[in-house]
Amino acid sequence: MKKIMLSVFLLSFITFHSSVSQAQIYVNVRPTVVVNDPRPICPSPRHIWIEPDYVWRNGKYVLVNGYWAEPRVGYRYIPGQWKYKKRRGHCWVPARWVRVRR
Repeated sequence: MKKIMLSVFLLSFITFHSSVSQAQIYVNVRPTVVVNDPRPICPSPRHIWIEPDYVWRNGKYVLVNGYWAEPRVGYRYIPGQWKYKKRRGHCWVPARWVRVRR
């Protein structure tokens, strides 16, 4: 019985946690972009620069450094961007890889 209760608890925790991480968080004022770190040297001609991205931490948006990455085969990179909605405010739409349809 304890194993079943533990399984149910873990499943509900994982489901709740994944739904919270997908939530859109709106702010009245967008954070200002402060990029102090110079871009590191590109490791190879194949790599593309992934722009700095915002994450929600401790009640505010925090800018995470950019990095070099090899493109994913069959995917296209879409940089993150701010969206504005009246009555709600600004919301960060994270960068993502989108499958290319052929």
